[in-house]
Amino acid sequence: MDVAQVIELGRESLLVAVMVATPLLGVALAVGLLIGIIQAATSIQEMTLSFIPKLGVMVLALMAFGGWQIAIMVDFFQRIFERIPQLFM
Repeated sequence: MDVAQVIELGRESLLVAVMVATPLLGVALAVGLLIGIIQAATSIQEMTLSFIPKLGVMVLALMAFGGWQIAIMVDFFQRIFERIPQLFM
């Protein structure tokens, strides 16, 4: 296995990690921003007010995007396992 293959594997790994994490992080960011605006407008500074809705929406997002995320990861791992014989040649 040469340096180019290691770099390519690392690039693919980072790309898969970003693709899998983006939906959940995007939803958490949007809900956190919305709750923050509401808290600033109403002067309510309760910590659980931002945590509980964000947790609930992330569970819904995981239910919506979970199948797609698993499919992306399974495809990536299958490609990695297919490369194992080439590593030792």
